[in-house]
Amino acid sequence: MAYRIVLTENAREDFDALDARGRATVRDAMRVHLTRELTKQSKSRIKRLRDLRHPQFRLRVEDIRVFYDVTDEDVVIIAIMSKEKTMQWLEEHGEQ
Repeated sequence: MAYRIVLTENAREDFDALDARGRATVRDAMRVHLTRELTKQSKSRIKRLRDLRHPQFRLRVEDIRVFYDVTDEDVVIIAIMSKEKTMQWLEEHGEQ
């Protein structure tokens, strides 16, 4: 089953703020990793976030992190940010 990738308004702003190379890299990674086996965890690429119900997963793309939830048919991208900003963002926006 192929999933549809949906960006929230905040995620769209995060995506647009990336430079051209970053946007291309993230777009390709989302297409490859988030349309089919989006919950298949690996040590470095996809990680299920423990103790959080929102966001559910994190995709690592070089130094960029993509946080997302999975619904029946969609992958909802919540935020896209640099690695340095992730801890603070999760403390403010993560839901247990």
